[in-house]
Amino acid sequence: MVSMNISLPDPMRAFVQRRIDTGDYASASDYVRDLIRRDQAEDADVDAWLQALDQSIKRGLADADAGRVRDLDAVCGDLIAELEQGVGRAPE
Repeated sequence: MVSMNISLPDPMRAFVQRRIDTGDYASASDYVRDLIRRDQAEDADVDAWLQALDQSIKRGLADADAGRVRDLDAVCGDLIAELEQGVGRAPE
């Protein structure tokens, strides 16, 4: 394992030391490794979300190209009509 030195302002160093003192981490290195793992996981989650979004956009464009679309005003009008019909009814 390779060493890496970092500089921290006193308040940050004190924060890391408190995390070590409470037993959350064994050392400053343990703390930094955990932060990096969390950042890597978040980065992977963002990448997965973006890939899913890209696929969704591609499906939407394919649907539009194939004519499988509805006019937004018509959809909104249908939803409003359904909501208005539901107003005043007792819950089931």
